[in-house]
Amino acid sequence: MIRIVWGAGQGNTPKGSFDAALLDAGIHQYNLRTLSSVIPADVDVEETGTAPDLGPTGDALDVVLARQTSQPGNRAAAGLAWARDADGTGIFYEEGDHDPATVRERLEAGVERGCELRGIDTDPDTRVVTADPELDAYVTAVVVAVYGEGTTLC
Repeated sequence: MIRIVWGAGQGNTPKGSFDAALLDAGIHQYNLRTLSSVIPADVDVEETGTAPDLGPTGDALDVVLARQTSQPGNRAAAGLAWARDADGTGIFYEEGDHDPATVRERLEAGVERGCELRGIDTDPDTRVVTADPELDAYVTAVVVAVYGEGTTLC
């Protein structure tokens, strides 16, 4: 199963706000391995919002990660779009920016082109998350496609 999770966070540093956004999405205790963006055939894709327990702390999660970290006083928006063919194969497309409308426009254009290249003829699904600006903190928005469960690294 591929779970779509998302979150927003703030912090005193860019990495601190990213960590807070991962906490909000339920994946802060894992090592993330970034994948390109291909959806295998016959795998369910489910929007869960927050990840369930996917294994012990420190396990690796294979993910497609959309992320935007913004300076204090600026909004952050991240989004993921996905489309699947009749056999279940498909693609993800990820974007980040300060403006959610820009994220949506880029997602639509990107996933449309990806579908065109692969001969996929279906309407895509989209999830965009916004982190509101904080005057004295960095903010991060994430949308993450999590492939399966954690795997041991050692």
